[in-house]
Amino acid sequence: MPAPTLTTGRDAPPFTTWLRDHAVPLTHLDPDAPLDDLEPLRDLIGNARVVAIGEHSHFIEEFTRLRARILRFLAERCGFTVLAFEYGFSEAFPLDAWAQGDGTDDDLSTHLATAVPIGLEEPLRWIRHHNARNTGASQPVRFAGLDVPAAGGSLLPALTPVADYLSKIDPETLPAAETATRIAARFAGASASSAAPAWARLPATDQDILTATLTRLLIRFRAVEPLYVARGGRHGYDVTLHRLEGACQADYGFRAMAGLYAGDGLTADTSARDLYMARSLLWHLERSRPGTRIVLVAHNAHIQTAPISFDGRLTGLPMGQHLRAVLGPYYFALGLTSTGGHTAEMIRDEQARFGFTTVDTPLAPPEPGSAEAAFAAAGLGLSLAGLRQAPTAAAPDRIRLQSTFLHTPVLDAFDAILHTPSSTVARHLGTGR
Repeated sequence: MPAPTLTTGRDAPPFTTWLRDHAVPLTHLDPDAPLDDLEPLRDLIGNARVVAIGEHSHFIEEFTRLRARILRFLAERCGFTVLAFEYGFSEAFPLDAWAQGDGTDDDLSTHLATAVPIGLEEPLRWIRHHNARNTGASQPVRFAGLDVPAAGGSLLPALTPVADYLSKIDPETLPAAETATRIAARFAGASASSAAPAWARLPATDQDILTATLTRLLIRFRAVEPLYVARGGRHGYDVTLHRLEGACQADYGFRAMAGLYAGDGLTADTSARDLYMARSLLWHLERSRPGTRIVLVAHNAHIQTAPISFDGRLTGLPMGQHLRAVLGPYYFALGLTSTGGHTAEMIRDEQARFGFTTVDTPLAPPEPGSAEAAFAAAGLGLSLAGLRQAPTAAAPDRIRLQSTFLHTPVLDAFDAILHTPSSTVARHLGTGR
């Protein structure tokens, strides 16, 4: 497929002409560079309570650097005080404590030793150092996790603290949590890619016992809420309940993934994880100070506000769609993409550390009708374009997703696009065998 060529004058589609006239050039990738070139972002986001920053692939160097710059800008110049990340809700509390100054700088490597390396270390170190430099600030920058435990790789990061809570608050119910924990330990992995095949090998009876036990625990938690709150306080109850909900959502996800791979899954059945991430974001927002503004970092396919479909089949309702339904225009989705370069294609490999390996894969030229083709045809390099006022005529109907393209109405899916001409795979991923 030939690369798109620069189009001018009457030959340019309406969207390309508009993009050429309205996109704002950016001058820096360096996270430590001056932030003035990002000032147009302030007008684009307006009064948004949540600004989501995406990426078309994990493990991309340029996206990591751009997110770091945007986090700095939103925290230093726009008053954002929470970074929410595509990372386990349950596992994030020790990281937030570290970001507030607990422990030593070197402790972070231990905290992240089993986490998939999707670019979390750098922003956490920036938050810790930012808070240390601004000890008198009324609101330090906090860190919040959104995801199911271990990105669906293990229920243990949620079930272990649930069992500890029950041992103090409701010892009569502890055996149920211990049963769920024993079964969960038999398929625990570092990500869903490694855990899902192990879960599928469990006897169906054990799969059903796990689901039934988790469901019973969740119903009891909700039914005796006043009792648990009286015994252990509101905050402890709220955190533990949401941890348990994460374990239930992840358990459901194993069945959904099995159906997807078998070709007989239910429509949009993999949406449970995205719903949980959306509810986690709202959980943190509701418990933050009035006026709190949150930077959210996740994959484009999670932050977009339009459904996900492949080959005409609806496969998922993303987190961004749920957040848009609740927050309306106060949710802002900024997709990150690249015209060319390379991506880290993820190949399933149960023997690998995280259940997959990454392959440095050249990107094909942008498909006609894609957001990337429009940026290329407009002759744009590193640039930012708000889409809320863009013309719908000849608007892009697809955007990069890993090394392929996701067919989606881009103007409905994203409020803005940040484009870089080229992407490179981050070094030292450590995702192999």
